[in-house]
Amino acid sequence: MNFELSEEQQLIQDSVARFVQDNYGLEARTELAGKDPGFSKANWQTMAELGWLALPFAEADGGFGGNQIDVMVIMEQFGKGLVLEPYFASVVMGGGALKRGASDAMREEILPGVIDGSHQLTLAYAESQSRFDLHDVTTTARADGDHFVINGAKSVVLNAATASHILVSARTSRGQIDDNGISLFLVKADADGLSREDYPTVDGLRASELTLKDVRVSADRLIGEADKGYEILNATANDAILALAAEAVGAMEVLYKDTVAYTQDREQFGHPLSDFQVLQHRMVDMFMEYEQCKSMLYRATMEAVAGDPESGQRTIHALKHIVGKYGIFIGENAVQLHGGMGMTEELRVGHYFKRMLVIDSQFGNADYHLQKFAA
Repeated sequence: MNFELSEEQQLIQDSVARFVQDNYGLEARTELAGKDPGFSKANWQTMAELGWLALPFAEADGGFGGNQIDVMVIMEQFGKGLVLEPYFASVVMGGGALKRGASDAMREEILPGVIDGSHQLTLAYAESQSRFDLHDVTTTARADGDHFVINGAKSVVLNAATASHILVSARTSRGQIDDNGISLFLVKADADGLSREDYPTVDGLRASELTLKDVRVSADRLIGEADKGYEILNATANDAILALAAEAVGAMEVLYKDTVAYTQDREQFGHPLSDFQVLQHRMVDMFMEYEQCKSMLYRATMEAVAGDPESGQRTIHALKHIVGKYGIFIGENAVQLHGGMGMTEELRVGHYFKRMLVIDSQFGNADYHLQKFAA
């Protein structure tokens, strides 16, 4: 396999890397995370102007016709800075579902705003009882003339407080855990009957609990066909897993490199910590697990681009398993090898470790995907 980036992808990688270096020191990130809206609107506009928001959308929709590899390039660099802007929620999740199933009129109406940064999307797929199963949906949508009426609740909806539109999964037929019978709807964030409870997450991002009570949505706000939303939801989740894994790989690189640098500077018994063989072995293990995750990320992303659904799905399960397992391993060791300093808010390894823990829990943790892989 050819793992080399194209010239255009290399330029994008360099551009994002400079952005992260210039804007995402720990102090700057902490300041942004601590005040509303939880990210920089100026940074968001910069991302739009540089074309990053347009990258994965078709040229016919005003985008650049990029694919999962292009998103991987961006997300890996974002992981190195723990970027707060809602690229994942708006472009990867919300935009990913919209571009797969929206009508031409809806894409023409919404996607230009997503690309220029004036609209933000998010995907409300999780419920309190569903854990990691996308098909476990109790939120209902019943037809009422030329509208649907939605009732239910959604959990941990990323960046819902700043989203202009929310894509909501709801059951239009069949039982609670059937794949069939799920539909996706585009709901305005200020729709009557939609209420939010906003909160910060442990990794410095923002999320909301949504309650939908008799929310009326026009039938032309249906994404794809009625009862056929699970296919769109699953394909979007696969792209989301690839993006999260890329972010995790970027964070892993920072964790192991920071740890190596610290052990070379910190002295104990008259020697740098890096002189002790048992710690050398530990850091080699961290590096090897990082490389395994990176290699699996490349394989899964290229299989997704190639469009082999069967082997691609199995590789995504494998990727999410090892990223969750080894990401936590690398984070734990980074914190431990930094000693007491690793537990402080002033040192960035703890922030990266918290992000690794959250990534493991999104769209299925390591154990969940191991079971799916075995099945």
